[in-house]
Order: sequence, then C-alpha cells, then structure tokens
Amino acid sequence: MTRAARARRLATAAAFGGGGVGLGLAAIATLLREEARAARRRVEARDVRTDPPSGDGIYGHRRGKPLVFAVLGDSSAVGLGVDRATETPGVLIAAALAELAERPVRLVRLAVSGAESRELDPQVEKALAERPDVALIMIGANDVTTRTKPAVSVRHLEDAVRRLVATGCEVVVGTCPDLGTIRPIGQPLRTLARKWSREMAAAQTIAVVEAGGRTVSLGSVLGPAFASDHSMFSADEFHPSALGYAQAAAVLLPSVADAVGVWPAAADRGLGTIRRDTVRPVARAAARAANRPGTEVQPAEVRGSGTGPRGPWALLRRRRPPEIPTPEQAEEAAEAPVAG
Repeated sequence: MTRAARARRLATAAAFGGGGVGLGLAAIATLLREEARAARRRVEARDVRTDPPSGDGIYGHRRGKPLVFAVLGDSSAVGLGVDRATETPGVLIAAALAELAERPVRLVRLAVSGAESRELDPQVEKALAERPDVALIMIGANDVTTRTKPAVSVRHLEDAVRRLVATGCEVVVGTCPDLGTIRPIGQPLRTLARKWSREMAAAQTIAVVEAGGRTVSLGSVLGPAFASDHSMFSADEFHPSALGYAQAAAVLLPSVADAVGVWPAAADRGLGTIRRDTVRPVARAAARAANRPGTEVQPAEVRGSGTGPRGPWALLRRRRPPEIPTPEQAEEAAEAPVAG
C-alpha cells in the first residue's frame, strides 16, 4: 500500500468513525505500550519547567485595527521548554506578522500543554469568542505517544478546522512532527514512532485541506535537524529549545502570512525546480509533504473544479523560510504587549 493510499485510508476512516492501524500481534502491542510509558516517564522526570508566559497582547508599532492571531494545540504551540514569552512560536510569529502586515497583531494563545486532538473543542470555543483572522494549530505528537487511533485524532482536528473556517478564519496547521529522533524514546518504539508520526501528518493534511485549511509539514524541522544539533532541544530532550522554536516559527510564518494576504510574492522567487508549486490529488500531496519539511499543502482547483477523479485537488508549495529574529532581537523589536 502506498503512502498516499494509507493516508487516504486513515482520513476516510475518520469520516466514518473507523479505527486506526493494528499492530497485529498482541505481544508486540504490549511491548510497545510499555516502551511508550517508560519514555513518557523519562521525559516527565526531566521536565521541571512550567509553561512560559503566554505573551498575549498586541504586537507591532503601526496604527490600525489589529489582526487577531489565535494559537491552538499542545505544548509545541505553548512553547513548553523555554522560559520567556519572546521565545515561544506564537510571539515570534505575531511579531514578524505585524512587520509584514504593517499593522498591529493581537496574539491569543489558547494552546494547552499535553493536549490531544480530542481536546481541541474547548480551545476552539474560546478562539471563536475572539473572532480570529487567522489561527495556527500545532497538534498530534501526544496522539502518537498515547497511541490514539489516527482516525479519532484526525476527526477531531477536522471538526476544529471546519468550525474555524466557517467563521471566515484562515487556518494553518503545523502537522505532527517526527518523533523518531527523540532520544528518551528507545527502540523498537523509535522506529515505529517515526512511521506513526508521518502517517499521522499525512492523514492530518488530507483532513485539514478537505476542511478548507492548509498545512505545513514540521516533520524534519523537528526531526533530523534536532538529531544532529542537540542545542535544538530543551532540558527535557523532548521539547524544542528557543533555537528550535525559532526554526519552527520560520517555517510556519510564510503560510500564516500568506493566509491573510501579506506574504510578499518576491520572497518565493528564485526557488529551484524542487520548490515549484505543484497541484496533485490531496492524498498524494499529503504523502509527499509528510516527508519534506516546510511543505505547505492547501486546497486548489484544476480547470475551475476543486475535485478530480482521485479526490480533491491540493497545491504543494515550498517557501523559503525567512530570517526569524532571535529571542533577544524580537524582544527589542516587538512592542510590549498591551493587555486585552
């Protein structure tokens, strides 16, 4: 079975409330559950940090009605692993977005550390009350480590995206990162974690695009680069460091900015052939994106139709990540948040 077919099967199962992928032998399943529990205990034992400050408030020195930017999801969206608000992905993106939009941006962080996709509903409720212009969702890692059925996870994510899109909010989803390089996770769980992560990311992409949102692959952004550069990890060896969050923010910013129409077209000029825009059936686009960091997938049309013989069309797009200011630079450049 191809990656595209497997991703499509997971997403289709989500639509009908189906299950996930079985492991086959009960003994193997038991071993993996024990490996997962042991890994979580090791991570929790090393993680003595609390959530960093939310950084909620208004960024940018320009006048005008602020763009409302909501951040939903799990600890990766919270920025767990760093100490200052200026080091979190929400603040980094909000400050950069304000410069690109030349208008203020109001950040509302609603993400909850430890959240799984099934726990997005209360976050969405709070987000709707804020009437966001654009929302960023980072979710999926906890679904993988708890072995939640992919169909269940994807269904909840799809519902969240549909509810936000229905209000006119643009939605960008940073898909499940590659957990196969997390050092506290031992073998054989590490190899399977990589496989599960990529399958989850592909299934997320299909569901999100069909719900009217767009996705950005975080797989290798928080994967091989982290494996070779441990400065990207925080003290718990699971969550990103300030440098790691800055790299993730740089990958996500172009899609968030493009969603609200402020990403400059000139920024993508001169990209090589591998980075050209490509329209494909969404399942094929999702499978390709899951293995290529920074790839954006969004709904597309071919000859005026959003659906082809193999399902909805999707646009694969690679963007050049911009230079995201260091936490120190962001702190100096961003206007101090104003309550409310």
